[in-house]
Amino acid sequence: MSDTETPVIEIRDLHKAYGHLEVLKGVSLTARRGNVVSLIGSSGSGKSTLLRCCNLLEDSQQGEVIFKGEAVHWRGEGMHRHPADREQVIRIRTNLSMVFQQFNLWSHMTILQNVMEAPLTVLKRERAEVEAAARRYLDKVGIGDKCDVFPAQLSGGQQQRAAIARALCMEPTALLFDEPTSALDPELEQEVVKVIKALADEGRTMLLVTHDMRLAADVSDHVIFLHQGRIEEEGPPADLFGKPKTERLQQFLSATVSA
Repeated sequence: MSDTETPVIEIRDLHKAYGHLEVLKGVSLTARRGNVVSLIGSSGSGKSTLLRCCNLLEDSQQGEVIFKGEAVHWRGEGMHRHPADREQVIRIRTNLSMVFQQFNLWSHMTILQNVMEAPLTVLKRERAEVEAAARRYLDKVGIGDKCDVFPAQLSGGQQQRAAIARALCMEPTALLFDEPTSALDPELEQEVVKVIKALADEGRTMLLVTHDMRLAADVSDHVIFLHQGRIEEEGPPADLFGKPKTERLQQFLSATVSA
């Protein structure tokens, strides 16, 4: 891959506040095609907020959000800044599928219906085509035999794998994972980790917020350590986990390993 290739996601000097609480204080990141970028840090460091700003689920007060070379258009300033082009927001969101910590499956729909819903209603794709894709992705994540059951009948790990299949069925340019394993017990967590590693091996572009340092080390091309809304340290996983430069990252890793 050429270094001159346009990044899939680019964030420049992003600032985000809730009232007087500054959550992001000038954060920049780049995710190129096929890259896995992991965001690590303590609770409250801004990781999930940054991910939601990438997907335009949250408005930022300053800075640029750029998707495949196309900068988001804004109107207003500061706390009154919002995306100016609704069609642009929809286009970007449909290309950045997000997998949340809490599955967010519709309880009244079967697993197959959950996976098919967005491609049918948002992308207006043909039902037969969508169903074939949905079944293929459910097979891919190892729950192809669960098409006709409802979310409540599945374990947490199975529900999260269904949520990943749902994200994949949108055929996104990139996947955004927000703590995809933190709501699971260790055994079920490994089911989801296995799927995420397989997606990384396929060369999918991913932003991954995770508390699992082993996962971040195994799948990432680049790791960003956030502390109090700023990037404290970033680089290849071998450097961050093997040779941390800052005292704060050393403390964080020591606490994480001993936890």
